[in-house]
Amino acid sequence: QVKKQCDQKLLIRMKTKCVPCSLNLDTQCPAGYTKITNGTGTPDCRYYLETKTQTLSFLGCRHRCVKEFQQPECCQGHWGPDCMGK
Repeated sequence: QVKKQCDQKLLIRMKTKCVPCSLNLDTQCPAGYTKITNGTGTPDCRYYLETKTQTLSFLGCRHRCVKEFQQPECCQGHWGPDCMGK
């Protein structure tokens, strides 16, 4: 039996919104995503607070999230909707 379907595993990555690190403990990833950072996340972003006279910038935290995605693909030498080919 020749394998006709060779699905590709894709990893989709995203980051949550930048917030004050102390508020980031309970941040959840969007549905279907898995959180790969712990605690308050990664302190690698800035968030802004607007006052009447100025905009203040602070170091913030965000979480990284990943989602596995199966991309349907035919093996080499096969093609078409059901990967028959040849």
